[in-house]
Amino acid sequence: MESPHSSRTDRDGLTAAALRMLLRCFRQAVKARKRRATAAEAPTQQRMDPTHHRSLTMGAVIGVARHLRLEVHRRSALLCLNKVAGKVFRIGHLGNLKELQLLGCLSDVEMVLKDVGYPNFRQLFLIPTTGTGAWESALTNTLSPGDRIVSFLIGQFSLLWIDQQQRLGFDVDVVESDWGHGADLAALERKLRNDTHRTIKAVAIVHNETATGVTNDLAAVRRLLDAYAHPALLLVDGVSSICALDFRMDEWGVDVALTGSQKALSMPTGMGIVCASPKALEASKTARSVRVFFDWKDYLKFYEMGTYWPYTPSIQLLYGLRTALDLIFEEGLDNVFKRHNRLGTATRYGGVSLHAHQVRRGGVGLKNCCQKEECFSDTVTAVVVPPYIDSAEIVKHAWKRYNLSLGLGLNKVAGKVFRIGHLGNLNELQLLGCLSGVEMVLKDVGYPVKLGSGVAAAAAYLSNYTPLIPSRI
Repeated sequence: MESPHSSRTDRDGLTAAALRMLLRCFRQAVKARKRRATAAEAPTQQRMDPTHHRSLTMGAVIGVARHLRLEVHRRSALLCLNKVAGKVFRIGHLGNLKELQLLGCLSDVEMVLKDVGYPNFRQLFLIPTTGTGAWESALTNTLSPGDRIVSFLIGQFSLLWIDQQQRLGFDVDVVESDWGHGADLAALERKLRNDTHRTIKAVAIVHNETATGVTNDLAAVRRLLDAYAHPALLLVDGVSSICALDFRMDEWGVDVALTGSQKALSMPTGMGIVCASPKALEASKTARSVRVFFDWKDYLKFYEMGTYWPYTPSIQLLYGLRTALDLIFEEGLDNVFKRHNRLGTATRYGGVSLHAHQVRRGGVGLKNCCQKEECFSDTVTAVVVPPYIDSAEIVKHAWKRYNLSLGLGLNKVAGKVFRIGHLGNLNELQLLGCLSGVEMVLKDVGYPVKLGSGVAAAAAYLSNYTPLIPSRI
């Protein structure tokens, strides 16, 4: 019978063996360094000085450890131990955290994220937080209390961001539109034209308003800023757009773009992803807002030292991010955008229509909360229900009877709409199953729907426009 302590004994033996191997490699590297120094006729004192090998300690050892997949706490040696930084390294043997594998993973993540909308970005911040924390990171690192922000209110999530801006002490110039409409760019143009003293320090906009299924035109915002040569920062919430909708950080001159792990990346909630342009990084040097946990300066200091966080990262989510990006790039980012457009269009064919006459083409005949076709979201559709139906009952019934998860109407549209999400790792057949469930729920709550009508309309569209899977051709 195996001893209950055998696994621990084996682990300790492996740790000791790994340590001996690492130190042996280190001694060999020291000898090689001395030989090179001798060949270069370096001063004797420098060759014999043990502190001369500090860079070797942190270079050769880390390299060897990476090769052996050992955990060497470079961060601890550099910062946590302070006075012995560069003079020692530590080998951990608690749990199964392999920090160097993680750093290798993050190097890959940083490289591939350059292709997800922002190929020339300077800094990426992966923060253990939600989209709300990413909002705060974007604001407090680039602006000072009292700075004027033009911010668009078009739905619940833009409303929450505005509330945060106000509570952080900024002078928020709110541009409000009816829910279901996009950002009022005519109002923005007037404000930019009248801002001769350049008091506007930032324009904050939600790219895709999840509460109403409205996508804003970021390129048009950038054109207005450029037309008036206005230096305001462009801060963009891309939580339900980045990696699902076309997003061009450089081309559209976005200064801070942020997203969360739980939307198009199809991961659990808990990681905020913030990307800052050189202009935003420069602004962070003079921004006077109080920040601690979200301070970019701490991140940048650790970047220079070869690691990524000033505190414990969300390790499991980071490995999940690596896998999520693998899936995205296996499909191809352009194909991901096209797939989301197909799914969004199929949802609109099958479930909702903008005008009554469009019902004749098929579908169940409900209306889209989004009022303009050019603003239709390809990641979420908000469906307006008749006045005699409470949309909250639709969501509750779908969950209780069919194990179908739909989104509630929020705030001004509570009880009036329910939301169908169609983003992330989702395919055509999964969407058709969702639409079928929606039809059954509508019938159950008393809406006069012909079962199969919406699914048939969506399936007809998808059968005409769904291509072969590129990796299987």
